[in-house]
Amino acid sequence: AYADELVSYSNYGLPDERFFTNNVLPDDAAVLALWSDSYNLVYAANAVIEGVSNSLSLPETDKNRLLGEALFVRSYIYSYLTGLYGSIPYATTTDYTVNTALSKKTTSEINQLLITDLQQAVTLLPSEYVSANRVRPNKETAMALLARIALNEGLYDLAIEASGNIIAQTSLYSLASNLDNVFLIDSPGTLWQLAPAAEGLNTLEGENFIFDTTPPHTRALANELYNAFEQGDLRKELWIDTVSDGETSYYYANKYKLMLPTSTSQEYSIQFRLEELYLIRAEAFARTGGLAQALANLDTIRSRAGLQGSTAQSQEAVLEAILQEYRVEFFTEHGHRFFDLKRYNAATSALEPVKPGWNTTDVLLPLPQNELNVNGNLLPQNSGY
Repeated sequence: AYADELVSYSNYGLPDERFFTNNVLPDDAAVLALWSDSYNLVYAANAVIEGVSNSLSLPETDKNRLLGEALFVRSYIYSYLTGLYGSIPYATTTDYTVNTALSKKTTSEINQLLITDLQQAVTLLPSEYVSANRVRPNKETAMALLARIALNEGLYDLAIEASGNIIAQTSLYSLASNLDNVFLIDSPGTLWQLAPAAEGLNTLEGENFIFDTTPPHTRALANELYNAFEQGDLRKELWIDTVSDGETSYYYANKYKLMLPTSTSQEYSIQFRLEELYLIRAEAFARTGGLAQALANLDTIRSRAGLQGSTAQSQEAVLEAILQEYRVEFFTEHGHRFFDLKRYNAATSALEPVKPGWNTTDVLLPLPQNELNVNGNLLPQNSGY
């Protein structure tokens, strides 16, 4: 709802409505919860890193994997924190006396630290999955986050190398030929996914996005997104469904098909999938002048969706075509649209026309006021709040 993919039907005052209208304030409970929950996960990762590093009994193979997993998870959380809040504190210890007095680091400083951590994680983690259904990250998962952050930082050669290494792992990953299978538990393109809390449950995405009454109780896809698909795009047919009251049609994301529990879980929440690596490589090639390579990667995704190859020719046109492909491939997936618009410096030009409450400073959330009250080193507040 914060970008241009969803329309909120929540009552005023609920988080959906505040984010949809870009009326989020420093004392917003959702802003504080997102910050606090994320740093709790960072703390847990730091505890694992400290415990594993100090262990005298763990076998070396287990130590390497656990350390690599913790470095990856910490980096994953930080990548979202800095993407949402901008300059943030970077905690690497469980010592609360240190953590409660940390100053902020810029997004670029954070990303450089994450690249270092992820490069270490890549060396520590094996490619083999040690758990069913790819719920624990492996070498390629860490490499995927490395590619994503490298792209954000303008390190295009690194982004090309990391994404290419994953795409080359054809014995591990492939694009599901049937779009209906992309989000199943055993999809061949999944690098890493999160299991539900209990067997028989499915995804929060299915629970939150699917509806069968009109008007929707919480949210629906924006008409602008529905109309953004090219004619013949199978993703519009297979990943979007419609509920109508006879006069008005409402659309919802139907990537995950299950809203209710089943006898056994059939869908997990996918965090990284192979399609992103093709588009990362396409964008990195395009930004370095490799337009033919960019189009080849872009058209791999377009072809699977039933579309012809892109007709874009100039660098600007190819980059716009890639941004459009991100939009129709990754809608309602973990903030992709918002972060893609920010990377393209296109957030205001895209969102201001469709979101009357949008201000240029809304590219960042406010720092939680409670945190500023506790730690003055986090001042100043983000601009616009």
